[in-house]
Amino acid sequence: MNSIAASAHPTGSAGTNDTSSALRFITCGSVDDGKSTLIGRLLVDSRSVMQDQIANVSKSGEADLALFTDGLSAEREQGITIDVAYRYFATPHRKFIIGDAPGHVQYTRNMVTAASGAHAAVVLVDATKLKWNVEGLVELLPQTRRHSLLVNMLRVPGIVFTVNKLDALGADATAAFHKIRAALQAFAEHAGIAVTAIIPISALKGDNVVTATEGWCDYTGPSLLSLLEQLPVTAAETEVPFAFPVQWVEKFSASSDTSQGRRVFWGRVATGTVQPGDTISILPSGQTAKIAQVLNHARVPMNVRAGHGAGIVLDREVDVSRGDWLLASNDAPSHFDATREIKATVAWMDDEPLVAGRVYWALHGHRWIKAKVKRIVHNLDINSLEEHDATQIEPNAIGHIELSLQEAIPALPYAQSRVLGSLILVDTASHKTSGALMLG
Repeated sequence: MNSIAASAHPTGSAGTNDTSSALRFITCGSVDDGKSTLIGRLLVDSRSVMQDQIANVSKSGEADLALFTDGLSAEREQGITIDVAYRYFATPHRKFIIGDAPGHVQYTRNMVTAASGAHAAVVLVDATKLKWNVEGLVELLPQTRRHSLLVNMLRVPGIVFTVNKLDALGADATAAFHKIRAALQAFAEHAGIAVTAIIPISALKGDNVVTATEGWCDYTGPSLLSLLEQLPVTAAETEVPFAFPVQWVEKFSASSDTSQGRRVFWGRVATGTVQPGDTISILPSGQTAKIAQVLNHARVPMNVRAGHGAGIVLDREVDVSRGDWLLASNDAPSHFDATREIKATVAWMDDEPLVAGRVYWALHGHRWIKAKVKRIVHNLDINSLEEHDATQIEPNAIGHIELSLQEAIPALPYAQSRVLGSLILVDTASHKTSGALMLG
C-alpha cells in the first residue's frame, strides 16, 4: 500500500500533474456526518454564494449550511440527503464541481454514480459517534467503511478523510483525533486504500475547511480547500489503444464540406487517440474502415485524445449505429479482444439479492446487451475485509461474480480503463439500476 499522508500532502500518484483543470470531487460517509454542512461551509467561506442565497437558508440569523445542497422538498422536510446534489464554485486558483452524496444505505446507488466520474473523494467521519471494539480501539461505522471501499474500487485517485465535529468534544478533541486517525490508517492499510490526507475539521465552525487553524488537534497541514486546490485530475487513458463508443449518428447533406456528405459518428473518446488515416474495426459487425476526418466539439478538424468529445467521419459508408464501438484495428500491434465471458467486482444496489441464473440488461459504453449471472464467487465482509464463499450477494454488499454476455464487448480490466472496464446491470422488469461492475 502507498504511504498515508497523515499531515495532508497530496501524493498525485493516480493522476496527472495538471492542477489547472476543474476538480470534480464528492463528499461521502455515514448519515449525519456533516457532508452537506461541509459543502455549505466551503461555499460560504470561499465567497461563492450571494447574500440573498444566504438569507434564503437562514433561520434566526444563522445560516443552515446544509440547505445549500438539500434541494429536494423531501430532503428539507426530513433533514437528510437523498439524491446527489451538485454545486459549482471557484477560487482564484481553481474551479470545482462538488457532488454531495447521500449517506443512507438505501441510496448507495446514488453515491456510486457520483463517485464513478470523480477526481477526489472527501470521506467524513463524525467524531461524536465514537464506538469502541473489544480491543479498546475506535470502530468505524459500516457506511464509512462501505463508502471508502467503493471510492477506492472506483479508482477515485484522491481520497481524503476529514474528521468532523471535533469542536463538540472540547478538551478531548486532540485525543479523539489521534485515535480516529489511527483507526483510519489501520483500516486503509488493511484495505489497500492509498489515502491522500487525514484532516481534523469543524464544518459548522469552519476550522481547517477554507482556512487552516494552526495547531488545532496537533494538526499542522493545509486546510481542506488548499489541499483540493493542489490535487491532480485523473489521467486521460491515452496509453490504451483507441476505443470510441458511438453515442449519436449525424447525417450531413451531400453538399456539406465538413463531412463530404458522409455520416458523422459523435461521442467521447474512451481511450487512446484518433487521427485521420488510422484504420479502425467496428464492433459488433467486424467491418474495417479508415478515419477520413476527426472533428472536435466545435466541428473543427483536429486530432482528439481520450476524455474529449469527437465527431468521426469514415472513408466509406459502413453500418454503424448508436452503441457500436470504433476500435483500434485488429492489425494494430495492440488491439482489443472482444469477450462474452467476464469476471467482475460488483457493488450490488438492488433491493433483492443477486443470485446465479438471473438475467439483466447490461450497459457497456452506450450498448445494451443481455447478461446472465453464471456464478457468485464470494462476497466481502466490510468489517473484517475477508472474502467468503456465497450463493447470493445482499443489497448494498460488495462481491465478485462471473457473467455471460449475449454479445461480445471490448473489455479491459477496470484498473486500465474506467470506461471499458465498467458495466451497470439493470433489472429487465423494473428497469432499476441494480449493480455497478468493475471488471477484473
